[in-house]
Amino acid sequence: MCMKLVMKHCSSQLLLPVLVILFLLPLVCADLNSDRKALLKFATAVTHSPKLKWGNATGNATSICTSWQGITCTSDGTRVFMVRLPAVGLTGSIPSNTLGLLDAMRVLSLRSNHLNGSIPSDILSLPSLRSLFLQHNNFNRDLPAVFPPRLQILDLSFNSFSGNIAPSIKNMTRLVGLYLQNNALSGPIPDVNFTTLKHVNLSYNYLKGPIPSYFQTFPNSSFTGNPFLCGLPLKSCELHPTKKKLPLWAIIAIAILGTVVVLVLVVIFVYNCLRKVDPSRVQKRKPSIAKQGEEAREAVGSGPMDNDKKKLVFFESSYKFDLDDLLRASAEVLGKGSFGIAYKAVLEDSTTVVVKRLKDVAASQKEFEQQMELIKRIGHHQNVAPLHAFYYSTDEKLLVYDYYPAGSLMNLLHGNSGAGRIPFDWDTRIKMAQGIARGIAHIHFKGGSRFTHGNIKSSNVLIDQDMEACIIDTGLLPVMHTPPTPSFLSAGYRAPEVLESGKHTHKTDVYSFGILLLEMLTGKQPIQSPSRGDMVDLPRWVQSVVREDWTAEVFDMELMRFHNVEDEMVQVLQIGLACTVPDPDSRPTMYEVVTKLNQIQVYDLETVSPTY
Repeated sequence: MCMKLVMKHCSSQLLLPVLVILFLLPLVCADLNSDRKALLKFATAVTHSPKLKWGNATGNATSICTSWQGITCTSDGTRVFMVRLPAVGLTGSIPSNTLGLLDAMRVLSLRSNHLNGSIPSDILSLPSLRSLFLQHNNFNRDLPAVFPPRLQILDLSFNSFSGNIAPSIKNMTRLVGLYLQNNALSGPIPDVNFTTLKHVNLSYNYLKGPIPSYFQTFPNSSFTGNPFLCGLPLKSCELHPTKKKLPLWAIIAIAILGTVVVLVLVVIFVYNCLRKVDPSRVQKRKPSIAKQGEEAREAVGSGPMDNDKKKLVFFESSYKFDLDDLLRASAEVLGKGSFGIAYKAVLEDSTTVVVKRLKDVAASQKEFEQQMELIKRIGHHQNVAPLHAFYYSTDEKLLVYDYYPAGSLMNLLHGNSGAGRIPFDWDTRIKMAQGIARGIAHIHFKGGSRFTHGNIKSSNVLIDQDMEACIIDTGLLPVMHTPPTPSFLSAGYRAPEVLESGKHTHKTDVYSFGILLLEMLTGKQPIQSPSRGDMVDLPRWVQSVVREDWTAEVFDMELMRFHNVEDEMVQVLQIGLACTVPDPDSRPTMYEVVTKLNQIQVYDLETVSPTY
């Protein structure tokens, strides 16, 4: 066909150029045809959703440039330039000799799927590749040591990559964005010096040691969630000493000193026994707290604690304080909820934490500790506030979390509405909604089918300095009296089946998240009063307004100042309504919610052509 087309429009004077074209044309067609075969081989080997509809092997090769989902060709239509298949249900491992054969590909995005295993070496050796987006998958091998040297964007976040970050990363001299957060990476951060790197996120891994000087200019959020990292912008390494091998003389000196200390303690013990000290003359030291109100004193207990037998139990944490330090801390009330009261506690060294004093705990100490272990196993996640420590005694049950100076989502939505209020814009809201959804999906995935959050509401979403949303109170429901007594507003987050039976499931968390979405869209509390004496929940109010075709009136007036976002808000509204349908089986899973939210706003970097 190519031959007939060219011969029809040529003359004898153009015979030589035409012969050259005829010689080169089969090579061009063969390249595009090989790209098509590689894509079909990939689609055959990897499970995907029905909406990924590509042509068959006998179709026209050029059709992949015009009608294949997620495929973009070069401007001359001769090669595949970009493959973008986010959230299309890809499941399994990427086979070799498929996508790695697309040697003209510049952008590969397979984010938000179910891919696992490792990244094939032929993809990692593509000299043309500039952007690689594989975030939100299940890759679970060691982080590759070699990447395409001209890569500009690398996003492998929210996977299960392990191993070290190889020093060979220094060969990526054109790297602009590096996103490796929420994996299981260990070891030190390589000491490299990039000239182009502008965005880095290594948070929520198991990295350790001092942060190299080049990376110290990036914000705290780039490294948080690595308990054993130190140095700017985190805490000084003097507070996190690294292990060093002691010389022989030091080991001998320590052994001798230890023996002497033990002997002295034995002598003191025997001396006190011989004196028969009257226990009635020994006074117990009482905790002292800065006077900031009676409620602040309750942050560390309203009565005496038997701190000779009880102590704070820490998980992996960078905090270094004990129960006595917490007892001496000044405290102020941050909020009261159905599970207890939260306090801001400032220790003598200025360390600031949140202490949650639980009320109505029904679990025994053994049951309580077992549940704390389950919470620990949820692991690190950027959008789940980590539980650092707990305390259990007959009179007091305390939890220790990070302090979030930006406050809660509830404060952002329903706080100060005066002239000094900072606008809560749409980009920030959708970013938070996506983060909260990812956090809940992580809890469901790591905790298993019976592990729920059970108390999702705007006051339990805390905001960090980068306006990232973090969920608190994870997994506390099983240790509380069942059912806990919710406040009037908290009841608005409860699914109908919870109000009837008290039973919580993953789908009841989905309902609560749906209420949260509607709250973020409308700026209204979960229970409304359209007319005096008539109380109605938020989904029914939204449906009543939408039914009358007043959709625009549903949204928070603060959002209406932002242009060109109404379509996105309507899409989120539909997701919120789908999450809050009465029938639990008709609600989506949290993973499906994450996928839908990710499809509303995608990385701008994926749609920008990388430089050559």
